Formats: sequence, structure tokens, C-alpha cells
Amino acid sequence: MGERREKFRRVKSMRCDELSLSAIEQRRSQQEAKMAGKVTKTEHKSSKQESSKGELKSLAEKIKKRALEKNQEASEKAPEGSEAEEEAEGVPNDSEQETEAAHFESFSELNLVPELIEACENLKYSKPTPIQAEAIPPALEGKDIIGLAQTGSGKTAAFAIPILNQLWHDQQPYYACVLAPTRELAQQIKETFDSLGGAMGVRTTCIVGGMNMIDQARDLMRKPHIIIATPGRLMDHLENTKGFSMRKLKFLVMDEADRLLDMEFGPVLDRILKIIPTQGRTTYLFSATMTSKIDKLQRASLTNPVKCAVSTKYQTVDTLIQTLMVVPGGLKNTFLIYLLNEFLGKTAIVFTRTKANAERIATLCNLLEFSATALHGDLNQNQRTGALDLFKAGRRSILVATDVAARGLDIPSVDIVINYDIPVDSKSYIHRVGRTARAGRSGKSISLVSQYDLELILRIEDVLGRKLPKENVDKGVILSLRDTVDKANGEVVMELNRRNKEKVARGKGRRSRMHSRENMDKEEQ
Repeated sequence: MGERREKFRRVKSMRCDELSLSAIEQRRSQQEAKMAGKVTKTEHKSSKQESSKGELKSLAEKIKKRALEKNQEASEKAPEGSEAEEEAEGVPNDSEQETEAAHFESFSELNLVPELIEACENLKYSKPTPIQAEAIPPALEGKDIIGLAQTGSGKTAAFAIPILNQLWHDQQPYYACVLAPTRELAQQIKETFDSLGGAMGVRTTCIVGGMNMIDQARDLMRKPHIIIATPGRLMDHLENTKGFSMRKLKFLVMDEADRLLDMEFGPVLDRILKIIPTQGRTTYLFSATMTSKIDKLQRASLTNPVKCAVSTKYQTVDTLIQTLMVVPGGLKNTFLIYLLNEFLGKTAIVFTRTKANAERIATLCNLLEFSATALHGDLNQNQRTGALDLFKAGRRSILVATDVAARGLDIPSVDIVINYDIPVDSKSYIHRVGRTARAGRSGKSISLVSQYDLELILRIEDVLGRKLPKENVDKGVILSLRDTVDKANGEVVMELNRRNKEKVARGKGRRSRMHSRENMDKEEQ
């Protein structure tokens, strides 16, 4: 009887899974049908409008012809110098200027100082990436830059090389400031500046939250050339650290500029921009998903910037394979463990939406004997750095992280990215999957899609301009793992609840001890 019940339960669960899968497929096909319906309606409207537009077309051509004739006459009368000025002043999109940069095949072709060329050779920067070829020549001419390129395309070197080259000639402390949205990205940028400018004797410092402010103030008093910082902590030092000012700053760089110009950092960034000089300052904005809102870009006080775009607004590299996996409700943990087992021996980043999920999944993986570590905002800076170092060194093969690890982190050995939770916005998706397939390598991303994620994945597919193919799975193997994974997950939840209770108890103990000390002080008085 027991065997029959178990068999009946398994058959029933398989049927439920198949029903939920078919429901998801049905909703997806309905959404696509609606989209197709919208397209046909717009085509029908446009066919009606074509007849009325045809009458205006001939008139518009005549007006255009007359305008061209007038422009030709004016250009023949105008001297050559004024023509050059007009070309320089012509800035498309009100604040951006797209120019054909003089491309170069190797860094030795550029007018760089010998120490910088030697550093590029030591780091095996033999051939420039597309964004470097576009951005470095105008940057060396002293122009403001808006750089747009896919993740893993060498954007950091694209702004570090022109800054270091000019610093060699000027030799000035507090020369450049690089702003980054996350602590991990700031530390990574510092490492790039150290490796490129080591032979030049460049002094750099990283100013981020979660670290001792007194130690950071001591570093700032040593007058570093390059400051890499997160906006909040930099503002703290500008207001509270005596003797530190950026009134003579020559370069301002915003890496992941669209995130920095968002509302989250907006107020702090505005205060920083008021303190630092606008005259005689060169500004670089770089990101993989640049905002198109000109008013946001104007806040950075750009002067006739050159737009160096080697990708569209939302584009991933060609070497990245992107797929999705349709997951029935309640089986995400099982599907995740199945995937990690399939890619055993390869390095993976699992992205979650919440800090609690990141901690739970990392603990679950370790319980099931997968070597994993968590990276999220509830960890202090030393714990975050330690987790990242373990993953980079290969001592942990799985990094379970929130979007704190989605932007800018360059870990070349990542083989696969798994979206356990689908990101709410398309930008986060682009940055997440960009952690793999970096610097010309191949990589893969898999998104676990439940019935609740359907609208989010359709929005992402719309931005990418294509449908994500489905991953083939062995349902029999997945269902055989279900009981084991569910049992392990239950143990993990109990363990995390126990830890939280202990943490709360420790907090209450501290507060009671502090309260008793205060009472003793009052009694002594």
C-alpha cells in the first residue's frame, strides 16, 4: 500500500508540474499574440496615413531642396575657419557629439609615456578593445567622454590610460577622482590603476563605506594622486576630514554612470559636484547601459562630450549563450541544484533578489556539498571582500549574490550565470549576465522562470530584441532530487532562524549592559 501511495503521489506531482508548465506556455503565447495584434493594428493605421503623407511628400521635397540650395550658397560665401568652428559646435542630441576616432592597432602607436607603454605590455594589452580604440584618442586630446560598451570590454583601462598619461606631465596630488556605485567595483578599479601606474609611482586610495574612517583619513593625508570612492563615503570625508579638498581636481570619472545618476545617489552626487571645480576639469562617463536622458547627463557638467558607443543601449556580447528554464511553482530550489550538479566543476554566480535568499541558497549549497559563498549587503566589508577573494582564488566554485555583484566586477573565470530570481529591470539583467563571457571568452546564462516571472522575462526579451531559447532538462532526474532538496532546505531555514534569534538575543544583551552602565554612572553622580 505504501509503495502505491508513493507512486500515486509522484504521478500526481508530475501532472501538476505539467499543468503549470502548460499554463506558463499558454500565457507566453497569449502575450506574443497580443504583441503581434498590436503590430498589425499599427500597420493598418500606417497604411491609411500613407495616402495623406504622399500628398505632403512632394511639398516637403521642394522645401528641402530650397533649404539645401540656400545652405550651399551660404557655405560658399563663408570662410574656411568659420566652417571648422560650426562643425566643432554641431552637437547632436543637444549634449552629445559623435566623432570618428582615429583608431589604433597597438598602444605603442599612441603618444603615451614610456612607463605606461611598458605597463600595457606587461599586462598583455597587445590590441585595444573596441571601446579603448574609440575612447582613448579623443580622451588624450582632453575631451569629455561618454562611453557606452558591453560589460567585460575593457572600459576601466579606457579611462585609466589617458588620466595616468596626463598625470605624468602634471604631477599633482588629488588629481583624479573615480566614482563607483559599489565597494567591490571601487576596489577593482583601484587594482587596475595600481597595475597600470605602478612603474610611474602613482599613489591611489580607495574610499568606501564599511571601513574605518580614521584609517581612510590617514590615507588621504598622504595626498594620493587618484581617489577611487563611493559617493556617500567621499562626501563624509569632504565634510569631516580636515585638510582634504578637491578644489584642484582635474579629472572626474563616473563608472556605471547611469546608476550613479539615478535617484539613489542623486542628492549626494549633486553635493559633490557643487564642491569640485567645473572649470578646467575633464569628465568621463562610462557604462554598459547608459541613460538617454540629457538632463541627467548635464548634471555632470559635461562640455561638448564625445560619445564613444560600440554597442547599443542594451546589448550583450556575441560569445554569451542566453537561455531560460520554465520552472513549476515551488521547484526553484530543485531546478537550481539540478543545474549546479550538471555544471559540476565549473564556476557559477547565482543571482537572487534578496539578501535572505542569497544567504539561504549559499547555506543550502554547502549542506548539499557544493562549495559556495554568499555576497550581499548584510555582510560587513571584510566579509564581503573575503567572500569575493575565496571565489576569485577558486576555493569556492559558486558565488550566491544579490545585485551588489552585478555591476563592474571582473572575474574572468566565471563559466555560468544563473538568475534564481528574475531582475525587476532590464538593466540589472544585462549587468548580471555580463559577469560571464568577458574579454572575448565564452559563457552561458540561465534564467529560472516561474509563472510569476513571465511578465519580467517578456520585458527582458523585448529589450534584447529576441526570444530566449528553452533549456532542455531531464524531468525524471529533477523529480528524483525533489525530496532530498526540500528536506535540506527545511533544515537550512531552521538553522537560519536559530542564528537570527541568537543575533537578536546578543543585541538585547548589549543594550541591557549599556543601560545598566548608564544607571551605575547616574548612581555614582
